[in-house]
Amino acid sequence: MPSLDDLKKRIKSVKSTQKITKAMKMVAAAKLKKAQENAEKGRPYSQKLHNIILNLTKSISDVTNAPKLLVGNGKDQVYLCVVITADRGLCGGFNANICKLAKKHFKKILKEGKDLKIITVGSKGHDQIKTEFGKYIIDKKSFKEKKQISFKEANEVGNKIIELYEVEQFDKCFIFFNNFKNVITQIPQAQQIIPALINNGEKVKNETSFYEFEPDEDEILEDLLPKNVSTQIFKAFLENAASEQGSRMTAMDNATRNAGDLVDKLTINYNRSRQASITKELIEIISGAESL
Repeated sequence: MPSLDDLKKRIKSVKSTQKITKAMKMVAAAKLKKAQENAEKGRPYSQKLHNIILNLTKSISDVTNAPKLLVGNGKDQVYLCVVITADRGLCGGFNANICKLAKKHFKKILKEGKDLKIITVGSKGHDQIKTEFGKYIIDKKSFKEKKQISFKEANEVGNKIIELYEVEQFDKCFIFFNNFKNVITQIPQAQQIIPALINNGEKVKNETSFYEFEPDEDEILEDLLPKNVSTQIFKAFLENAASEQGSRMTAMDNATRNAGDLVDKLTINYNRSRQASITKELIEIISGAESL
Protein backbone atom coordinates (compact mmCIF):
# COMPACT_ATOMS: atom_id res chain seq x y z
CA MET A 1 0.00 0.00 0.00
CA PRO A 2 1.46 3.43 -0.95
CA SER A 3 2.45 5.76 1.86
CA LEU A 4 0.76 9.09 2.56
CA ASP A 5 3.72 10.91 1.06
CA ASP A 6 3.49 8.85 -2.14
CA LEU A 7 -0.25 9.54 -2.45
CA LYS A 8 0.31 13.24 -1.89
CA LYS A 9 2.96 13.36 -4.64
CA ARG A 10 0.69 11.39 -7.02
CA ILE A 11 -2.21 13.79 -6.43
CA LYS A 12 0.06 16.77 -7.07
CA SER A 13 1.37 15.17 -10.28
CA VAL A 14 -2.11 14.39 -11.64
CA LYS A 15 -3.31 17.92 -10.86
CA SER A 16 -0.34 19.34 -12.79
CA THR A 17 -1.20 17.09 -15.76
CA GLN A 18 -4.83 18.19 -15.52
CA LYS A 19 -3.79 21.84 -15.82
CA ILE A 20 -1.81 21.03 -18.98
CA THR A 21 -4.65 19.07 -20.63
CA LYS A 22 -7.14 21.81 -19.75
CA ALA A 23 -4.87 24.45 -21.29
CA MET A 24 -4.40 22.33 -24.43
CA LYS A 25 -8.17 21.93 -24.73
CA MET A 26 -8.65 25.71 -24.58
CA VAL A 27 -5.92 26.30 -27.19
CA ALA A 28 -7.45 23.67 -29.50
CA ALA A 29 -10.89 25.25 -29.07
CA ALA A 30 -9.48 28.66 -30.03
CA LYS A 31 -7.74 27.25 -33.12
CA LEU A 32 -10.71 25.11 -34.13
CA LYS A 33 -12.99 28.02 -35.03
CA LYS A 34 -10.53 29.47 -37.57
CA ALA A 35 -9.64 26.03 -38.95
CA GLN A 36 -13.30 25.11 -39.35
CA GLU A 37 -14.02 28.35 -41.21
CA ASN A 38 -11.10 27.72 -43.58
CA ALA A 39 -12.24 24.14 -44.25
CA GLU A 40 -15.82 25.23 -44.98
CA LYS A 41 -14.63 28.00 -47.29
CA GLY A 42 -12.32 25.64 -49.17
CA ARG A 43 -14.99 23.05 -50.01
CA PRO A 44 -17.02 25.12 -52.54
CA TYR A 45 -13.85 26.22 -54.34
CA SER A 46 -12.47 22.70 -54.81
CA GLN A 47 -15.89 21.37 -55.81
CA LYS A 48 -16.44 24.20 -58.30
CA LEU A 49 -13.03 23.63 -59.87
CA HIS A 50 -13.83 19.95 -60.25
CA ASN A 51 -17.20 20.79 -61.83
CA ILE A 52 -15.56 23.16 -64.33
CA ILE A 53 -13.16 20.39 -65.35
CA LEU A 54 -16.10 18.03 -65.84
CA ASN A 55 -17.85 20.65 -67.97
CA LEU A 56 -14.75 20.95 -70.12
CA THR A 57 -14.64 17.21 -70.70
CA LYS A 58 -18.04 17.29 -72.42
CA SER A 59 -16.45 18.86 -75.48
CA ILE A 60 -13.74 16.20 -75.79
CA SER A 61 -14.61 14.00 -78.74
CA ASP A 62 -11.48 11.84 -78.77
CA VAL A 63 -10.70 10.51 -75.28
CA THR A 64 -7.36 9.07 -76.44
CA ASN A 65 -6.06 12.59 -77.12
CA ALA A 66 -7.34 14.01 -73.82
CA PRO A 67 -4.80 15.02 -71.12
CA LYS A 68 -3.54 12.03 -69.16
CA LEU A 69 -4.15 13.81 -65.86
CA LEU A 70 -7.83 13.80 -66.79
CA VAL A 71 -8.47 10.34 -68.25
CA GLY A 72 -5.38 8.42 -67.19
CA ASN A 73 -2.75 6.58 -69.19
CA GLY A 74 -4.86 3.50 -69.83
CA LYS A 75 -2.99 1.44 -67.21
CA ASP A 76 -4.06 0.21 -63.80
CA GLN A 77 -0.96 -1.40 -62.30
CA VAL A 78 0.94 1.09 -60.13
CA TYR A 79 -0.83 3.00 -57.35
CA LEU A 80 0.56 6.04 -55.55
CA CYS A 81 -0.99 6.65 -52.14
CA VAL A 82 -0.42 9.98 -50.38
CA VAL A 83 -1.19 9.70 -46.65
CA ILE A 84 -1.75 13.13 -45.08
CA THR A 85 -1.56 13.22 -41.28
CA ALA A 86 -0.44 15.61 -38.54
CA ASP A 87 3.07 16.31 -37.28
CA ARG A 88 1.89 16.43 -33.67
CA GLY A 89 0.17 13.91 -31.43
CA LEU A 90 -2.19 14.17 -28.45
CA CYS A 91 -5.18 14.41 -30.77
CA GLY A 92 -7.04 11.19 -30.03
CA GLY A 93 -7.52 8.80 -32.93
CA PHE A 94 -7.04 11.44 -35.62
CA ASN A 95 -3.79 10.06 -37.07
CA ALA A 96 -4.61 6.41 -36.33
CA ASN A 97 -7.94 6.54 -38.21
CA ILE A 98 -6.30 7.90 -41.39
CA CYS A 99 -3.56 5.27 -41.24
CA LYS A 100 -6.09 2.51 -40.59
CA LEU A 101 -8.02 3.41 -43.74
CA ALA A 102 -4.80 3.78 -45.74
CA LYS A 103 -3.48 0.39 -44.61
CA LYS A 104 -6.78 -1.22 -45.60
CA HIS A 105 -6.32 0.17 -49.13
CA PHE A 106 -2.67 -0.87 -49.19
CA LYS A 107 -3.57 -4.48 -48.42
CA LYS A 108 -6.32 -4.47 -51.05
CA ILE A 109 -3.93 -3.11 -53.71
CA LEU A 110 -1.25 -5.67 -52.90
CA LYS A 111 -3.78 -8.50 -52.72
CA GLU A 112 -4.90 -7.67 -56.28
CA GLY A 113 -1.30 -8.01 -57.45
CA LYS A 114 -0.81 -4.27 -58.05
CA ASP A 115 2.31 -2.25 -57.31
CA LEU A 116 2.22 0.17 -54.39
CA LYS A 117 4.09 3.41 -53.76
CA ILE A 118 3.55 5.61 -50.73
CA ILE A 119 4.25 9.25 -49.91
CA THR A 120 3.68 10.30 -46.30
CA VAL A 121 2.90 13.91 -45.41
CA GLY A 122 3.22 14.34 -41.65
CA SER A 123 5.58 12.59 -39.26
CA LYS A 124 2.89 10.80 -37.24
CA GLY A 125 1.54 8.99 -40.28
CA HIS A 126 5.05 8.04 -41.37
CA ASP A 127 5.81 6.56 -37.94
CA GLN A 128 2.71 4.37 -38.04
CA ILE A 129 3.06 3.20 -41.63
CA LYS A 130 6.82 2.53 -41.82
CA THR A 131 6.69 -0.50 -39.50
CA GLU A 132 4.49 -2.53 -41.85
CA PHE A 133 4.81 -0.80 -45.23
CA GLY A 134 8.18 0.94 -44.93
CA LYS A 135 9.62 -0.64 -48.09
CA TYR A 136 6.87 0.96 -50.20
CA ILE A 137 7.52 4.52 -48.97
CA ILE A 138 9.27 6.51 -51.72
CA ASP A 139 9.16 9.94 -50.06
CA LYS A 140 8.18 11.61 -46.81
CA LYS A 141 7.36 15.23 -46.10
CA SER A 142 6.94 17.11 -42.85
CA PHE A 143 5.85 20.69 -42.27
CA LYS A 144 6.38 20.65 -38.52
CA GLU A 145 8.22 23.96 -38.58
CA LYS A 146 5.22 25.67 -40.21
CA LYS A 147 2.69 27.24 -37.86
CA GLN A 148 0.02 27.05 -40.53
CA ILE A 149 0.13 25.11 -43.78
CA SER A 150 -0.65 27.25 -46.83
CA PHE A 151 -1.27 26.58 -50.52
CA LYS A 152 2.49 26.80 -51.05
CA GLU A 153 3.03 23.53 -49.17
CA ALA A 154 0.09 21.90 -50.97
CA ASN A 155 1.56 23.00 -54.29
CA GLU A 156 4.92 21.51 -53.29
CA VAL A 157 3.29 18.11 -52.71
CA GLY A 158 1.18 18.48 -55.87
CA ASN A 159 4.21 19.28 -58.05
CA LYS A 160 6.02 16.22 -56.68
CA ILE A 161 3.06 14.01 -57.62
CA ILE A 162 2.82 15.48 -61.13
CA GLU A 163 6.58 15.06 -61.68
CA LEU A 164 6.29 11.37 -60.80
CA TYR A 165 3.27 10.98 -63.10
CA GLU A 166 5.03 12.63 -66.03
CA VAL A 167 7.87 10.10 -65.85
CA GLU A 168 5.31 7.26 -65.60
CA GLN A 169 6.10 6.26 -62.02
CA PHE A 170 2.44 5.44 -61.28
CA ASP A 171 -0.95 5.06 -62.95
CA LYS A 172 -3.41 6.20 -60.28
CA CYS A 173 -3.05 8.43 -57.24
CA PHE A 174 -5.13 8.51 -54.06
CA ILE A 175 -4.92 10.86 -51.09
CA PHE A 176 -5.96 9.92 -47.55
CA PHE A 177 -7.15 12.49 -45.02
CA ASN A 178 -9.86 13.19 -42.44
CA ASN A 179 -13.02 14.98 -43.54
CA PHE A 180 -14.22 17.35 -40.81
CA LYS A 181 -17.88 16.96 -39.87
CA ASN A 182 -18.01 18.33 -36.32
CA VAL A 183 -15.97 18.40 -33.12
CA ILE A 184 -16.90 14.82 -32.29
CA THR A 185 -16.86 13.29 -35.78
CA GLN A 186 -14.05 13.27 -38.36
CA ILE A 187 -14.49 10.82 -41.23
CA PRO A 188 -11.41 9.26 -42.89
CA GLN A 189 -11.51 9.72 -46.67
CA ALA A 190 -9.75 8.16 -49.66
CA GLN A 191 -9.97 10.41 -52.74
CA GLN A 192 -8.66 9.71 -56.23
CA ILE A 193 -6.99 12.78 -57.73
CA ILE A 194 -5.25 11.22 -60.77
CA PRO A 195 -6.89 10.65 -63.14
CA ALA A 196 -9.34 13.43 -62.30
CA LEU A 197 -12.13 11.79 -64.29
CA ILE A 198 -12.94 8.66 -62.34
CA ASN A 199 -15.22 7.27 -65.03
CA ASN A 200 -16.58 8.54 -68.30
CA GLY A 201 -20.09 8.55 -66.93
CA GLU A 202 -19.38 10.97 -64.10
CA LYS A 203 -21.80 13.87 -64.06
CA VAL A 204 -21.61 17.38 -62.69
CA LYS A 205 -23.37 17.69 -59.36
CA ASN A 206 -25.59 20.71 -58.70
CA GLU A 207 -24.33 22.34 -61.87
CA THR A 208 -26.82 24.22 -64.05
CA SER A 209 -24.59 26.83 -65.67
CA PHE A 210 -23.16 26.60 -69.16
CA TYR A 211 -19.78 28.10 -69.98
CA GLU A 212 -18.06 29.46 -73.03
CA PHE A 213 -14.31 29.08 -72.87
CA GLU A 214 -11.51 31.11 -74.39
CA PRO A 215 -8.97 29.78 -75.42
CA ASP A 216 -10.18 26.31 -76.35
CA GLU A 217 -10.96 23.59 -73.82
CA ASP A 218 -7.79 21.56 -74.35
CA GLU A 219 -5.51 24.49 -73.45
CA ILE A 220 -7.55 25.33 -70.37
CA LEU A 221 -7.48 21.72 -69.20
CA GLU A 222 -3.70 21.56 -69.56
CA ASP A 223 -3.45 24.52 -67.19
CA LEU A 224 -6.28 23.60 -64.79
CA LEU A 225 -5.51 19.92 -64.18
CA PRO A 226 -2.16 20.46 -62.37
CA LYS A 227 -3.80 23.21 -60.30
CA ASN A 228 -6.65 20.84 -59.48
CA VAL A 229 -4.18 18.34 -57.97
CA SER A 230 -2.71 21.00 -55.67
CA THR A 231 -6.20 22.34 -54.87
CA GLN A 232 -7.51 18.93 -53.79
CA ILE A 233 -4.42 18.43 -51.63
CA PHE A 234 -4.87 21.87 -50.09
CA LYS A 235 -8.50 21.01 -49.36
CA ALA A 236 -7.27 17.86 -47.59
CA PHE A 237 -4.86 20.01 -45.54
CA LEU A 238 -7.69 22.32 -44.51
CA GLU A 239 -9.98 19.42 -43.59
CA ASN A 240 -7.15 17.82 -41.63
CA ALA A 241 -6.39 21.05 -39.76
CA ALA A 242 -9.99 21.35 -38.55
CA SER A 243 -10.22 17.62 -37.80
CA GLU A 244 -6.96 17.67 -35.83
CA GLN A 245 -8.07 20.53 -33.58
CA GLY A 246 -11.53 19.02 -33.09
CA SER A 247 -10.05 15.65 -32.20
CA ARG A 248 -7.46 17.24 -29.88
CA MET A 249 -10.14 19.29 -28.15
CA THR A 250 -12.23 16.15 -27.51
CA ALA A 251 -9.20 14.11 -26.39
CA MET A 252 -7.97 16.80 -23.98
CA ASP A 253 -11.48 17.27 -22.58
CA ASN A 254 -11.66 13.53 -21.85
CA ALA A 255 -8.16 13.59 -20.37
CA THR A 256 -9.06 16.53 -18.11
CA ARG A 257 -12.19 14.79 -16.81
CA ASN A 258 -10.32 11.51 -16.32
CA ALA A 259 -7.63 13.36 -14.38
CA GLY A 260 -10.32 14.91 -12.18
CA ASP A 261 -11.81 11.48 -11.48
CA LEU A 262 -8.37 10.10 -10.65
CA VAL A 263 -7.67 12.98 -8.27
CA ASP A 264 -10.97 12.28 -6.48
CA LYS A 265 -10.10 8.57 -6.09
CA LEU A 266 -6.58 9.33 -4.90
CA THR A 267 -7.91 11.92 -2.44
CA ILE A 268 -10.32 9.35 -0.98
CA ASN A 269 -7.47 6.83 -0.63
CA TYR A 270 -5.28 9.50 0.94
CA ASN A 271 -7.98 10.47 3.47
CA ARG A 272 -8.64 6.82 4.33
CA SER A 273 -4.94 6.10 4.77
CA ARG A 274 -4.52 9.23 6.89
CA GLN A 275 -7.54 8.29 9.01
CA ALA A 276 -6.19 4.76 9.47
CA SER A 277 -2.78 6.15 10.44
CA ILE A 278 -4.31 8.50 13.02
CA THR A 279 -6.49 5.71 14.42
CA LYS A 280 -3.46 3.44 14.71
CA GLU A 281 -1.49 6.13 16.58
CA LEU A 282 -4.42 6.71 18.97
CA ILE A 283 -4.67 2.99 19.66
CA GLU A 284 -0.96 2.84 20.42
CA ILE A 285 -1.20 5.83 22.78
CA ILE A 286 -4.25 4.40 24.61
CA SER A 287 -2.65 0.96 24.87
CA GLY A 288 0.52 2.51 26.25
CA ALA A 289 -1.42 4.54 28.83
CA GLU A 290 -3.40 1.49 29.99
CA SER A 291 -0.24 -0.56 30.46
CA LEU A 292 1.09 1.93 33.03
